[in-house]
Amino acid sequence: MKGNSYLSRKIHSLLGVIPLSLFIVEHMLTNFSAVEGGPQGFKDSVAFLNGLPLVFFLELFGIWLPLLFHGVYGLYIAYQSNLNTGRFQYGRNWAFTLQRISGVITFIFVFWHLYQTRFQVMIGNVSHEELGGVMHDIANNPLFFILYIIGVVSAVFHFSNGMWAFLVSWGITVGPRAQRISSYIWMAVFVIVTVMFLMSLGAFRGDEFKETASAALAWANLV
Repeated sequence: MKGNSYLSRKIHSLLGVIPLSLFIVEHMLTNFSAVEGGPQGFKDSVAFLNGLPLVFFLELFGIWLPLLFHGVYGLYIAYQSNLNTGRFQYGRNWAFTLQRISGVITFIFVFWHLYQTRFQVMIGNVSHEELGGVMHDIANNPLFFILYIIGVVSAVFHFSNGMWAFLVSWGITVGPRAQRISSYIWMAVFVIVTVMFLMSLGAFRGDEFKETASAALAWANLV
């Protein structure tokens, strides 16, 4: 990796925009359907996604493999990084440090979340129709609820701050004014997307998602 660090970092940066932005936006809209449409709205959104043509290959090559590379190489970058906030305590340096920390948290959270949801569908423990019940039990478990809040905030921050850094590193926002405006835009995105995710998590706690909850998660003793 050292011999091709520039190319590897560019690929890492580009793939972070494609899979992570798709993953965040898709998850935000799907989960927010639980707020707007309740259990049926969420089921309809899940059914729509799984009804897309060649959905397995779309997810494999458009999200999971790029996300895996971005995550694993991101851990390598975080391991090599010199976190010097104690010496240079200004905004961008803190953002650099938090980007690395949030990346590690996001990597763990995403794969843990996938294990609790999509992997269980894959191996037949739950169905797509029962995912609302799965999320109900997760959201009503105090420990999981707190961990999900931490994971969601970390993921959205990593996405928003990463988009700001991507625009700078790829020469799209060059001057100080453009970078300042970009920072305002991505701060607003961070707040809006985080609020929508947390509203969705709150909606899953509702009794209307209860019908398949206990049966769905009995296999893992998560209740």
